[in-house]
Amino acid sequence: HGVTERIKGYLLEELHPEVFTEFTLPRDAPAYCTGCKQCFDVNELRCPHAPQVQPIWQAMRAADLLVFVYPVYCLRAPGQVKALLDHLGVHWFVHRPDPAMFQKRAIILTQSAGAPNGAAQAEVRTSLHWLGVSSVLRLGLPLMEAARWEALSEGRRQRLERQVRALGRRVRSLPPPRRSLRSRLFFGLARMLHRRDLGEMAPGATPSADLQYWLDQGWLR
Repeated sequence: HGVTERIKGYLLEELHPEVFTEFTLPRDAPAYCTGCKQCFDVNELRCPHAPQVQPIWQAMRAADLLVFVYPVYCLRAPGQVKALLDHLGVHWFVHRPDPAMFQKRAIILTQSAGAPNGAAQAEVRTSLHWLGVSSVLRLGLPLMEAARWEALSEGRRQRLERQVRALGRRVRSLPPPRRSLRSRLFFGLARMLHRRDLGEMAPGATPSADLQYWLDQGWLR
């Protein structure tokens, strides 16, 4: 309930959504991925952490806007954020992408004591792009003076508020996102790979879960 909570509040006040669903990590997060490959080999419901992952994933699928708000830890995103993203890799383009993600917009809002925020945002941005999200807006806030809200000067607090509110107003003024060139490119590359796999399959062989998904979607015609 420090700086991150404050800037999240400013953003929500500007966006004023009629409905929003919030998950707090690590409370709502899955445990670390164990590399069991059940999501890739069978389906994501076989993941031992599916009870924690699926509510978040289904909320992401249903949302008009995705918002990731977190502090910077040692120049990178907190481990609990990466633990969640690791469980979503099954929905990357090269595996089983979900069309519900292709025309979504996302915001990554971070704060650090003073270090640049770019590297800490990059891994979340990368994951979102590979999930198919077409528009990702970012704002990183170096606090410079202190790491705690109560230790910041009034001028610094006001500056942070202005920056976050400006981002919220900008998002509200944007038209709905269209599927990006990057999304189309990633999809096309993945389709080439799956078409190659299909062509190399032995007669009577069973397609992998990924390949069967692409076939079921009608994307390899």
